[in-house]
Formats: sequence, C-alpha cells, structure tokens
Amino acid sequence: MDSIEEYGLAVIDPEKIYDFYNDQHSYLASIGVDGVKVDVQNVIETVGSGYGGRVALSKEYQYALEESVAKNFKENNLICCMSHSSDNIYSSKKSATARASEDFMPREPTLQTLHVASVAFNSLLLGEIVVPDWDMFHSVHSTADFHAACRAIGGCAVYVSDKPGAHDFKVLKKLVLPDGSILRARYAGRPTRDCLFKDPVMDGESLLKIWNLNKLVGVVGVFNCQGAGNWPLMKDSADSPVSLPAVLTARVSPTDVEFPEDATTENETGDFAVYAFNSSSLTRVPKAGSVEVSLAVLTCEIFTISPIQVFGDRIHFAPIGLIDMYNSGGAVEAVKAISVPSGLVIKVKARGCGRFGAYSSKKPKSCKYGNKEAGFSYDPANGLLTVKLEGDCSTKDIDITF
Repeated sequence: MDSIEEYGLAVIDPEKIYDFYNDQHSYLASIGVDGVKVDVQNVIETVGSGYGGRVALSKEYQYALEESVAKNFKENNLICCMSHSSDNIYSSKKSATARASEDFMPREPTLQTLHVASVAFNSLLLGEIVVPDWDMFHSVHSTADFHAACRAIGGCAVYVSDKPGAHDFKVLKKLVLPDGSILRARYAGRPTRDCLFKDPVMDGESLLKIWNLNKLVGVVGVFNCQGAGNWPLMKDSADSPVSLPAVLTARVSPTDVEFPEDATTENETGDFAVYAFNSSSLTRVPKAGSVEVSLAVLTCEIFTISPIQVFGDRIHFAPIGLIDMYNSGGAVEAVKAISVPSGLVIKVKARGCGRFGAYSSKKPKSCKYGNKEAGFSYDPANGLLTVKLEGDCSTKDIDITF
C-alpha cells in the first residue's frame, strides 16, 4: 500500500474491463492454461473515486472477471485471492473458490503455524459462502507434511508451487492418487467445538483440531501450532508464554466430528473405529470416549473416525479407507451386507488403489474385488483388516466374506 500511495495505481475503465479479461484469458486458454488465480482483488476498494465508488467498481470488475472465466475456461476454474471485503463477497455470483488466509511463505518460519490456524478459523465464515482455498505449498520444505495434512482434510483443492524437478513424492503420494485426483472431504475443514475459544497459536497449551466429513467416515486432524509464531499485532503481548513444553497433549473423540443426525443407521453399535495415520494405530472407542495424542511443535496427526456397524451374526465392521493416504476415509463410497448360503458378504465400494483398511471383529474367510481373490492381512489384536487394491484408481467393489 505504501508504493500505491507514492506512485499511484492505474485503473482500467470499467466499461473496458471485460475486454481486458477476455483478451488475457482467451490467450491463456489458447496455450493450454485451464484456469486462473486472481490476486489483490481488494485493492479495488481504494480506487473507486470517479467510477461510482468502491461498491459499484467492485461489482463491475467481479462481473467482468466471472463472465470471462466462464467463457474461456471449463468448470469455473477461478480462484479469488485477497477477496474478503464485503464488496467482493457480495459481488461474487459465479466464482466458487476464494483464498482463506495470508500467503504460504516458505522463507518465513514464524508464519507456518499461523497460516494453518488462520485458514481453519476463517473457514467458519468463508466455508458457508465459498470453497476456502488453503493456498499452494512446497512439497520440499521442513513443514511440508504439516501443510499437506491440513490440505488433505480442508475440503479444498490441492496444488504446489514446487520448482520443476524438486518434488517430495513421499508427501505428494499421500495427497494425490496416481490418476491426479484427490480424496476430497465434503466440507470446509473447521476447528472442532472445543477449540473455538482457545488460542492454538499463542496460549502455550492448546492443540488445534480440525474436523471434516467424507461420505461415510469422519476425519480429525490435530496440529501443534504453538511456539512458532504470533498473531499480527500481538508480537509483544504479555499473554505470550515465555517458554513452551516440548510436547503438548490433547484428546480426540468421535464427538469432534459433526456427523449429521440422519446419517445414523439402525445397525450402528454406538462405537467407532479410530485410526491414527502417522502411528498406524487402530482403536475401538465409544462415542463419548477419546484417544490421546501428543505432538511437538509443527507436527500433526490425522484420525479417521468410522462408525462401527453390526452385520449378520455379530460381525462388527467399519471401513477406514486407503490407509496410506492422509484422508483415508475419502476413499469409502458405500457399505452394505448380504447373506449368502456360505455365510455373510460385506460389500464395500471404494475408490483408488493401495492398501485399503477396515476394522473387523472377526477374520474373514476371503476378500475379492473385480471377481478376483485378493490377498489380505488381519490383526486380531486390534481388528485391522488390510486388503491390497491393485490397478487403476477407478471405483472398486470389494467383497469380504465371513
């Protein structure tokens, strides 16, 4: 803003702004670009004098932008950025996605935790209006796993700004399936109820918990955002802790996930299978129960939370999903059971490839998908059933026979 005050800012005549966007976007589309991210939109507020004021100017610019994007790019491929002003929000009629925070700044170590916390809290509002965008990140970075995990459960697009050839595929393969698609959660990732009035950045004791839902399975990400940054204008706050413990502890419960009331089925037991991604641990937990998690600064854990159903002759079962993906439960499409002469078959519809996990109170006789026998492993100590899904990333029908 200082440079704008000193040097001024050119403004395109509102009557010609559509021509400007259309010329630019048609050229980009002609060379293979399939969408645009338009930054610094809120600057329009400062240049409305002589053009009907900021409200009228914002409305004209946003309309022209959206019409040009609709004409030149498929599927409304537009990300609005720095667009939180009321003028931008009220003027947006077609744009569906908007950045929810400050930039990801790879060279600013004190902004990594702040970035994650601010998107989560801003999504309480923005998630009811747009699809919140968590911004790009680097897969080769000291905080790559931290940023990747929150984007996996954020219900958002996933994109990186890596240098060509500088990629950490160990991180990316936990986010993106081989066909380029993602296991996107249904809603905007938001803080759990017990985090709403806590400060997960500066109080020195609170972990940030972010929840979301897939079609059948819930997910909670837990992040230690303490001790690596400060909220703006609070750098010298007397409330900022002088020293922090090396590790903070919290509890994660099935009640952290806002499961809709109409999603409950008659054959649910009231218990949940809780799978921790990083520790690969599976625990059966009552609805009001919880599991403990302890995290150092800038580390995280993701918990897949799946309602346990009872089928047939007391077989308790809960799908977890692709257990090598951050948002494992995003792979689960449907579950049902049918009786056959040889016993009971639980049929799971799943998307993607890799290790598919489920909780089962009993070891199955066999597992199949695509009419082929599939190898599986079963751990009676915790009930973890694992099936290896080969092939492409299409939807697969898994038959588990008991």
